Amino acid sequence: MENERKALEAKEAYNIWADQYDTNENKTRDLEGSALKKVLSVIDFNSCLEIGCGTGKNTDWLLSKAEKLVAVDLSREMLKKAKAKFINKNVVFHLADIQNEWSFLSEKFDLITFSLVLEHIEDLDSIFRKAQSVAALKGYLYLGELHPFKQYSGTKARFKTDEGVQKVVCYTHHLSDYSNAAKKNGFEILDINELFDDSDRTNPPRILTILFQKSV
Repeated sequence: MENERKALEAKEAYNIWADQYDTNENKTRDLEGSALKKVLSVIDFNSCLEIGCGTGKNTDWLLSKAEKLVAVDLSREMLKKAKAKFINKNVVFHLADIQNEWSFLSEKFDLITFSLVLEHIEDLDSIFRKAQSVAALKGYLYLGELHPFKQYSGTKARFKTDEGVQKVVCYTHHLSDYSNAAKKNGFEILDINELFDDSDRTNPPRILTILFQKSV
């Protein structure tokens, strides 16, 4: 039985998790990475803002399509891992908490991605508002998250350490929460996908992806 302990705030958790994040078995990480490629392979984008780049699990693929990439994470240790992988690549890294104002940005982007980020943020409205301000005309916004059906059953971000299982503070967002925040802030839904472990549709889906486009 897992040791019961207080959930860690995202910044602290991912700083601890960084050393093993790339090597641990992680179905959620891997399936979301596959989902991102599938969804975004059919659209064109020259500039990309990658929110929650972590250790760079999706960065390399995004760079294969984008001429310019700005990658953001709130974990210093995760960013260290990412920067070591992409020396001399056309990417700029920023250490930032996106719950604060996005003062580190001055340009607009064809694509903004959120990968396994918004489950750690309670206020979706403020995030979509800030994303709208830096999205180019007709720009895209992609999110890939742990499916709320999985969250209903108790699944959440967690990892093992010598001290036991460490859980990360998470918030359950329903599909309507995403769609309402998007609509309020000038995005329309283009596509919704659900991905299942081993393509087994008899169990709850693990990953939810939504592709939006800036409409105003």
